[in-house]
Amino acid sequence: MVNDQMVNDKMVNKIKRLFDSNALWLGMLIGALGYKLFLPLAPTLPWLIFFMLFFTFCKVNPLDLRLHKWHWIVLVTQITLSIATYIGIYRLTENRYLAQGLMLCFIMPTATAAPIIAGKMGGSIQNLTTFTLLSNFATTLIVPALFPLVNPMAEKAFWPAFTLILSHITPLLLGPFLLAWLVRLIYQKRTKKEFILSTRIAVVPFYLWVASIIVLTSVVTETVLSTFTFHLSTILFLLACSFFICLLQFGLGKLIGYYLPAPSKGRDYQDVLINPAAAPTTMAGVSSITAGQAFGQKNTSLGVWMANTYLDPMASLGAAAYIIWQNIFNSLQLFVVAHKKSPENPSTNLGR
Repeated sequence: MVNDQMVNDKMVNKIKRLFDSNALWLGMLIGALGYKLFLPLAPTLPWLIFFMLFFTFCKVNPLDLRLHKWHWIVLVTQITLSIATYIGIYRLTENRYLAQGLMLCFIMPTATAAPIIAGKMGGSIQNLTTFTLLSNFATTLIVPALFPLVNPMAEKAFWPAFTLILSHITPLLLGPFLLAWLVRLIYQKRTKKEFILSTRIAVVPFYLWVASIIVLTSVVTETVLSTFTFHLSTILFLLACSFFICLLQFGLGKLIGYYLPAPSKGRDYQDVLINPAAAPTTMAGVSSITAGQAFGQKNTSLGVWMANTYLDPMASLGAAAYIIWQNIFNSLQLFVVAHKKSPENPSTNLGR
């Protein structure tokens, strides 16, 4: 009886690891194929993101957040490459919306879900949360100043544009952050104990993110199919270029993090139920994962909105294409980590 239970538990855990390591691209596929079914759920997207971030921020003590050298290097590199890409592509093709779409792949800020994925792979949730806040608020300053230069049709002045973008970012970023901090303070004041999120609750943000991907992909699919006249050569070019941009950003981020390692103050939480002993043993390894996600994993929903608001709407195809590649890349990363940490592969246990 005990042996049967152990076999069943082993099978359930194996299926769970298989699902978790493939959940991102499966969610994207489900959202695209069943977009008409999930499109009515679009109003729930802000709430899914809000609670996803709330549970993620519950893992982070705000007093442990620190700015490090790689934060500034990644941010400056991101801005520089976005401007250089627009100038280079526009001069090469004289196609403004194509240049805007590829520029968008760089200028989009870090995804709010990036700390979740980084935590699963052994990255620093604290350091990536710090950069996510920095990246998103830097975008509110950069975009209103930059986009009118690349799109003469953009009529919004700096401050109205700044306020509009800030109104889209602040509630979904600072709201859950402040609420999580308040919960932490109340808990510690009443119990006199350190606030630690249980492992059962710690997995919730990942599944909320999968649900968000399904709904977001359905919204993007409907927008693309109903709005644009397709030119096959342009679509293929956008897909190919966004693929290389995705790889470039993840790769550059990993290199920057590796050569500019940063300590993570405080406790880091990995998803021990999915990836036991997930954390690398070196500071450089942790920073490489963290900076890679900071640079490569983008807030694509904000990117699509910015394109439709300030650029040629066709430019949002760049963000839409990037959704595909970043989720496939993250799925591959999670698959590799899950395989290395699988009980059937104990030789790769890092001995955390």
